[in-house]
Amino acid sequence: MALARLHGGPLDGQIIPLDDVERETLIVPYSETQVTYRREGEATRTGSDDGPTEVAFWFVESSDDIVPSDD
Repeated sequence: MALARLHGGPLDGQIIPLDDVERETLIVPYSETQVTYRREGEATRTGSDDGPTEVAFWFVESSDDIVPSDD
């Protein structure tokens, strides 16, 4: 199993399962919109005994404006 580490945007710092280590773009649901993250760099921790493989993804855009709620 691999993990996507998200940087920037509303999901900054989140780690989600990644089904394809070669994936270049992630489109993730967020509230009532979607956010797009793009891969940057190579996968890390690819050895057999150093934990799950990680890939860094950086925020690109959201399909709608993201407005923080007043909660």
